[in-house]
Amino acid sequence: MNDLHGAEKADLIVILGATATGKTLLAARLAHRLGSEIISADSRQVYRGMNLGTGKDYEDYIVEGVKVPYHLIDIADPGYKYSVFEFQNDFLEVYSLLKRKGIIPVMCGGTGMYIEAVVNAYRLLPVPPDPERRSELQKKTMAELISMLKSLSALHNTTDTKHRKRLIRAIEIAEYKHNNQIQDTAFPGLKPIIFGIKFDRESRRRRITERLERRLKSGLIDEVKGLLKTIPPESLIYYGLEYKYLTLYCTGKISYNELFDGLNTAIHQFAKRQMTWFRKMEKEGHVIHWIDGNMDVEEKTGMMLSLLDKYVY
Repeated sequence: MNDLHGAEKADLIVILGATATGKTLLAARLAHRLGSEIISADSRQVYRGMNLGTGKDYEDYIVEGVKVPYHLIDIADPGYKYSVFEFQNDFLEVYSLLKRKGIIPVMCGGTGMYIEAVVNAYRLLPVPPDPERRSELQKKTMAELISMLKSLSALHNTTDTKHRKRLIRAIEIAEYKHNNQIQDTAFPGLKPIIFGIKFDRESRRRRITERLERRLKSGLIDEVKGLLKTIPPESLIYYGLEYKYLTLYCTGKISYNELFDGLNTAIHQFAKRQMTWFRKMEKEGHVIHWIDGNMDVEEKTGMMLSLLDKYVY
């Protein structure tokens, strides 16, 4: 799907990988070498004040004493539910700005849905939530919900039928489209070159656990306590992983050992799901140029630059 040949040149550089693989550091090094800027594809780093829990390693953007510009980080207040549709719109705004400046953007992140929304040119609609309708749908069985969705639209994404929340949202969107005239604006087809950072299973697990230990020592608990002063616990739990487990700990629902063990396991499972998503992208036709995470950062950068000489410049 994005295997470029001949005179066709890439117009977007993508760096993806599971959590704790060092994506930001590498993206910043590459962007610095190219005079480029970074567009974040992380569904939680959009929120202000959610720093340690989402892995905003601001220092990674400093390369040789220069701050590499980044976008779509710290653009929403915690408690707000930022959508994929909003990400697409915000991405296009930044992308267009950078292209006008003659810059090939570097999109970096681990949120598969955000990455696919760009590289697959998803057409997403700004469908508002309908709490009353959701309440009605909650009373139905999964089989009934799947039957309803099939009657409303073709099933392009089977993951919608595996998760109750997604299934209800898919029905909500399908019904809204059926009852309203919506202008369907096409998302431009881009020509990305995609790099992925990959560690073996044991190395990935070790890196995740060590990073969690560092973040807990660096003030992650205090970060969540501060957020809870203005955000209800149930709203913070919505963001999952660190914010779910730290909220449960800070509200006395679980012990510290339960926090660490449960969160550590949850992050490992999350990383596994990320890799499953990226393998799915490959099966669908996207070429991902995998880079051994154990390589030195300069080696990784050099490998990417050699490919970029062929596909971009």
